[in-house]
Amino acid sequence: MSEKLRLRFTKSGRAVYISHLDLMRTMQRAFQRAGFALQYSEGFNPHPILSILLPLSVGVSSDCELMDFSLIAPTDLSALPERLTAAMPEGIRVLEAYAPERKVKDLKWLQISGLLEYDRADYATMRDGLQAFFARASIVIRKKTKRGEGESDIAPAIRSVGFAAEEGGVALKAVISAQEPTLNPDHLIAALRQCAPELAPDFAAFTRREVFDAQMRVFR
Repeated sequence: MSEKLRLRFTKSGRAVYISHLDLMRTMQRAFQRAGFALQYSEGFNPHPILSILLPLSVGVSSDCELMDFSLIAPTDLSALPERLTAAMPEGIRVLEAYAPERKVKDLKWLQISGLLEYDRADYATMRDGLQAFFARASIVIRKKTKRGEGESDIAPAIRSVGFAAEEGGVALKAVISAQEPTLNPDHLIAALRQCAPELAPDFAAFTRREVFDAQMRVFR
């Protein structure tokens, strides 16, 4: 079997509305159109060896999506990004392909940015309220789990968070837990709606900016 390789790509524009399953299908077709033969698993139900490290929520853009894959034959990895991008739909751009440096279990933190929009609010007032809310030692929310709905304290999963009032709304920059536990940006908005509805935005959009290990080293 060929060695495992890793792809780093961006997802933006209209592509943010492609679901995880549709993205997997899109990737398979793009490899085929670009002339790269994916390695398949063995057994009764063979499937392409292709996995996205941290599936992205619909509507969230990203500068740093990572996907592991295997090819049947060795290839020039320096040529792969351009050829693969040409076979992708608008909004998906491949940045690099390389042999992985780290295992998925070492991925710990996500750096995100966002814009919280308010139809009728003073942005500076919202900024101050948001900063105070997320400075709490405990932020318990209700969220869905595999066993149903339960309560979870998301405060320990927020390494850092900051807000700035700007034209159009309140800008957010944060570093949140990628796994064990997984904290989605949507959970930040859910916390506001459940615990401080007066601070909840009318609309929010987020972007993944970078991924890190437990020591805040860039993960590749």
